[in-house]
Amino acid sequence: MKTLTTTEELAQFCALARSKPYVTIDTEFLRERTYYSKLCLIQMAVPDHEGDDAVLIDPLVGDMSLEPLYDLFRDTSVVKVFHAARQDLEIFFVEAKVFPDPLFDTQVAAMVCGFGEQVGYETLVRKIAKQGVDKSSRFTDWSRRPLTEAQQKYALADVTHLRLVYEFLAEKLAHTGRAHWVDEELRVLTNPETYTVRPSEAWRRVKTRTATPKFLAVVRELARFREGYAQSRNIPRNRVFKDDALVELASTKPRSLQDLGRSRLLLREARKGEIAEGILHAIQIGVDCPPEDMPKPDKSREKLQVNPALADLLRVLLKARTESSGVAAKLIATASDLDAIAAGLRDVPALSGWRSEVFGEEALQLCEGKIALAAKGNSVQVVPL
Repeated sequence: MKTLTTTEELAQFCALARSKPYVTIDTEFLRERTYYSKLCLIQMAVPDHEGDDAVLIDPLVGDMSLEPLYDLFRDTSVVKVFHAARQDLEIFFVEAKVFPDPLFDTQVAAMVCGFGEQVGYETLVRKIAKQGVDKSSRFTDWSRRPLTEAQQKYALADVTHLRLVYEFLAEKLAHTGRAHWVDEELRVLTNPETYTVRPSEAWRRVKTRTATPKFLAVVRELARFREGYAQSRNIPRNRVFKDDALVELASTKPRSLQDLGRSRLLLREARKGEIAEGILHAIQIGVDCPPEDMPKPDKSREKLQVNPALADLLRVLLKARTESSGVAAKLIATASDLDAIAAGLRDVPALSGWRSEVFGEEALQLCEGKIALAAKGNSVQVVPL
């Protein structure tokens, strides 16, 4: 097992990778104690090479620059293969504002190839490569050095087996003509907006039972302060204060440190100093917010006139198309999507892109009375009208 610790060694391996059709990549990181993920290890493997075809890259040792890796990411002649790439891509985007191009995510590809929703790497390795994966090192502290032999073997297995998984799925996509389905899904993963967290929008992730504009105005300012504070100090947002404490503060609206001290849910560290001052300031801004600037909860779907019979027919059609395509139903359309279509909405993900090919076009025809559904044995058939 070879571990690269210098920029020169990394550049040599990336040069090798650039001579190959693809390279498999994975990372190990920590995020429990920081806002942004701390990159601890990178694993890479290339196909059809004698010798060191798989390596570990240790960014915590020495003064290594990852620029050779980023140059590889920009080389469009080499496919960069990941499994469940979102968190890996976030690390590289935050660090260098770069995405691998072209990108192949085996989890996404497996979903459209009939392996179910969010299939795990271990499952794919077992079903495709006919190998087992030792996951005993999965939750170890990857920032500690030296790495154990078990950790190194675990890390390398995440890219060596990935080669067979990629080759199998790429061939199947070519055979089924579904490669563009994967491309559509990957556009989300390579969109900077996916990884850009704006403090002003952080309130939308907070679950509340009250949705009045006045209440949400305070929630928005508290969430804005918490997100900005956590980002600037690179600490988890829950280390500032948790969601339940945020909702409590928005309800009680403390105006002084004494009031703040009566909070049941606020962490002790947040009752004094900068955090306490930030909380009180945020509450004051929220309370003073003009009505026209208060958040407006999305109620666009609350009063939908859903046709229940049509919604049921759409569910039957979805089940039929799920069985015929081998694609998980939740990947094609959610229950709320079906209700929205049955209520007459057309700006629904299930009606666009590859989902339209599988389900959306026939869903619209069903809504317009152009097709009917008929049972034949254990299957459901579409009948033109």
